[in-house]
Amino acid sequence: MSEAHGSGSARGLRASVSALQHRNYRLLWTGNTISLTGDWMDQIAFSWLVYDMTGSTVYLALVNVCRALPILVLTLFAGVIADRMERRRMIFLTQAVMMLIALLLSALLTTGLLTLWMVFAIATARGITNTFNQPARQALISDLVPKDDLPSAVALNSSTHNLSKVVGPAVSGVLIATIGVAGAFYVNTVSIGVALYCIAIMRVSPVEGMRRAPDSMVADLAAGMAYLRGEKALRTLVILALVPMVLGQPYQTMLAVFARDVFDAGSVGLGVLQSTAAIGALAGIFVVATSRGSTRLNSQMVVGLIAYGLALTLFAMSPTIWLGLPLLFAVGLAQHTYLTSNNTLIQMNVAPEFRGRVLSTLHLQRGLVPLGTMVAGVSASAVGPQYAIGAMALSLLIIGAIAAPVVLRSAKKLGAPAKESHGGDAALTGHRGKD
Repeated sequence: MSEAHGSGSARGLRASVSALQHRNYRLLWTGNTISLTGDWMDQIAFSWLVYDMTGSTVYLALVNVCRALPILVLTLFAGVIADRMERRRMIFLTQAVMMLIALLLSALLTTGLLTLWMVFAIATARGITNTFNQPARQALISDLVPKDDLPSAVALNSSTHNLSKVVGPAVSGVLIATIGVAGAFYVNTVSIGVALYCIAIMRVSPVEGMRRAPDSMVADLAAGMAYLRGEKALRTLVILALVPMVLGQPYQTMLAVFARDVFDAGSVGLGVLQSTAAIGALAGIFVVATSRGSTRLNSQMVVGLIAYGLALTLFAMSPTIWLGLPLLFAVGLAQHTYLTSNNTLIQMNVAPEFRGRVLSTLHLQRGLVPLGTMVAGVSASAVGPQYAIGAMALSLLIIGAIAAPVVLRSAKKLGAPAKESHGGDAALTGHRGKD
C-alpha cells in the first residue's frame, strides 16, 4: 500500500513538471521566473528609493501611479496584439527595452545624476514596456507544449507568477540592506539580460507565434470582452483577481514605511518582513499545489481571501515587529492560497482563441494596485500607515465574506478545462482544443 502510494506520488510529481521537458517552454519558464522576480524586486527598490529621497508617502504612491497608468490605458490592446502577432518577437523587443531602462536607472543613480523627475519618467517608461510584454508572455505558454502537458505548464506558470511577487520583494529588501539601492538595480539589469538571452535562443516556428489574419484592433478587443461578459463564472474569477488585490497588495509597498517608521527596524527590518511574507507565500502555494478538484479550489480561494483580509487587518495594528512577523506569515499564506487558486482556475477555463485578451485583463491588476497604493499613501499621510492599511484590509475581509456564497454556488462551473469557443456563450466545460 505504502509503495503504491509512494509510486503514485512520484508519478504525480513527474506529471506536475512534465512541461519542463520541452526546450522552448523550459527557456520561457526560466526567463519568466527571472524576469518577473526582477520586476517585483525593482518595484520594492524603487519604492525605497523614492521614500528615501522624499520622505513622502504621497510621492511613494505617485511613482506607482506612473507605472500603473500605461497598464490601465494600453493593456487590453496589448492583449489583442498578443492574439495576432508573433509573440516571441514581441517579448524579445520589450525585454530589450526593459534592460536598457534598468541600466539607465542604475547608471544615473551611481553617478549622482538621478533626480525625482527622472525617477517618474523611468517608472512611466517601464510601465509602458511591461504592458506589452506580459500578455504576450502569458499567451505564448500554450503554444510551446502539447495538449497533454498543458496542465503542467499552466500550474508551473501560475506558481512562478505568484512566487515572484514575494520572492522578488524579499530579495530586494536583502539587497538594499547589503549592497544598497544602486546595487539592487544593477542586479535587476543583469536578471533582465539573462531572461533576454533565454528568449533569444528559443527556436519557435512562425506558426507557433502567429494568430489569424485580424480584423481591426477595436473589433478584436470587443470580441474578447463579449466572450468574457458571456462567461459568468469566468468573469467572477477575473473580478476576484482584481478588486481584492487593489485593496490588499499595497501593503507590500507600504512595508517600507512600516519598517522605518512603525517598527523602527530600517532596511534590515524590511528584508525580514519581506522574507517572512515570502515564506508564508510558499506555504500557501504548496496548499494549492496539493489540491484536487474544482470544489476544493473554490473553497480554498474563498477561505484564503477572508483569511487574507483578517490577517492583514491584525498586522496593520501590530505595535511591534515581533508581533507583526507571525501575522505577516499568515498574510502571505492566505494571500497566495487565494491568489494561486484564482489564477489556476482562470487559466484552466479560458478558451484558447481568447487567451491573450482574457489574460491581459489580469494584467490590469498591475495597473490598479498602484492606484490602491496611492490611496494608501495619501491615507497614511492623513491618519498614519497602520490605520490606512487596516481600513483597506477590513474592506478586503468584507468583500471576501460577500463573495463567498457566490463563488461556492459556481463551484461546479469552475475548474473544468475550457473548450474552444467562437462566441460569448461557451460553457466552462469540455476539453481544450488546439490553437
